[in-house]
Amino acid sequence: MSWQPIAGAIEALERVRAAEIPVLFVTNTTSIGRGAVAERLHDAGFTVVDDEILTAPVMTAAYLRRAHPGARVAVVGEGDVTADLRAVSVVGIDDDPDVVVLAGGGPALAYDALNRVFQLVIDGTPLVAMHRNLSWATDQGLQLDSGAFLVGIEQAAHAHAVTVGKPSPECFIAGLELLDCAAADAVMVGDDLDADVLGAQAVGIRGVLVRTGKFRPEVLEHAAGQPDHLVDSFADVPALLEVL
Repeated sequence: MSWQPIAGAIEALERVRAAEIPVLFVTNTTSIGRGAVAERLHDAGFTVVDDEILTAPVMTAAYLRRAHPGARVAVVGEGDVTADLRAVSVVGIDDDPDVVVLAGGGPALAYDALNRVFQLVIDGTPLVAMHRNLSWATDQGLQLDSGAFLVGIEQAAHAHAVTVGKPSPECFIAGLELLDCAAADAVMVGDDLDADVLGAQAVGIRGVLVRTGKFRPEVLEHAAGQPDHLVDSFADVPALLEVL
């Protein structure tokens, strides 16, 4: 991820705020915590506070506290997001965890780590995925994400992970609750057709796909569904909202 703003995006966000439309940034980013996300967005020129950011680790912590209270949890993935895993007991992958969480892709997902996850899941350890992203966009192009390995682990172990981040319904429902907004009154804007747009549409939120970031035209040709609206970038969103 380059953390460089799309042309016109900063001004577009200011127009949305001027219209007194509540904003929530929902991200599957797992390599850094919510505070770091807010800091990098601020450094890029965006006006944003921590409470406006809903990350996959924050959602994962809420799920673990509810579904596995007191569990010893091993987190496997790139980066340290333990600061966002509030009230969760984090242990090492070799410390007999009660739950295994698969976070984001990167060098940390080496064979030994992935194979250990596979062995634990075969033995009955619950598997939780912060997201199912197959790839993510960086300034060096698309990179393989943890979702690609997750599919392999699930098939090899004949198991199924609980997914917490986008496109999980739980993710979008949590976002609506934070905004105190009905699904019919919300709009999701993103560059990932499956995780952002179709995931939001599944709970009744209108989905807007942008032709930036990881967008590829061929994805639309083979998709299970289509966005409600397709725009060039977030810079076009304020004008779209005026007519919705």
